Amino acid sequence: MHLNLNADLGESFGAWPMGADEALLPVVDSANIACGFHAGDPLVMRTTVRTALACGTSLGAHPGFPDLQGFGRRKMQLPLAELEALLIYQIAALAGMAQAEGGRVTHVKPHGALNNMACEDTAMAEAVARAVRAFDPTLILLAPATSQLAIAGERAGLAVALEIFADRAYTPLGTLVPRSQPGAVLHDPAESIAHVRRMLEAGGLVALDGTVLPTPIHSICVHGDNAEAVDTARALRAALEADGHVMVALPDVLQE
Repeated sequence: MHLNLNADLGESFGAWPMGADEALLPVVDSANIACGFHAGDPLVMRTTVRTALACGTSLGAHPGFPDLQGFGRRKMQLPLAELEALLIYQIAALAGMAQAEGGRVTHVKPHGALNNMACEDTAMAEAVARAVRAFDPTLILLAPATSQLAIAGERAGLAVALEIFADRAYTPLGTLVPRSQPGAVLHDPAESIAHVRRMLEAGGLVALDGTVLPTPIHSICVHGDNAEAVDTARALRAALEADGHVMVALPDVLQE
């Protein structure tokens, strides 16, 4: 099958480095680039866009809560109108950087706590979908498989790409196991490959207890802030290609 490999990138900020973007960008097919609220800054955004375009990697906005100190992983309760405005603001910032470099943003993927909350909260999911549609209804919403966010995107008329995580474990409800719990994050590339293969073979999410939640799968995420991200992405891509899968950019995976 045609699949997409994506990573969350551009998450350095000022003098604070995060990830190994230059090594990871040639490996992945699509980049979710931080927009300055949970991580990233204007120079990092522009540099990441420029490098991604040079690698032929498709561009996605990766907006999050305004939470630099917490890396966007702390829950925030915001009025939905404010949340929509925050999202439009961030998407527009990255779209401007892409335009300046001769490229175009083709998808949006919320970050961290915002993404996790929107996966379970229907009203928040609908607010995210409204913001994406208001900015550009042709944008793809990259959303976790089986989530309320994916459902809201489809109801809003957006193209929705369904994502699984190579380096995160799932609960029987299809949500991510909290990072505070043992086994929530997979660090060994071999474990990530086995995890992804189990889901592709099962045709759905596979939870820690073996529960299978059937779903189409379009894209696979490797978190760029993990120390093993580059090794995992390289090994996973090689394994998937060896299995006969064709790796393509996000807009192309939805054409199949």
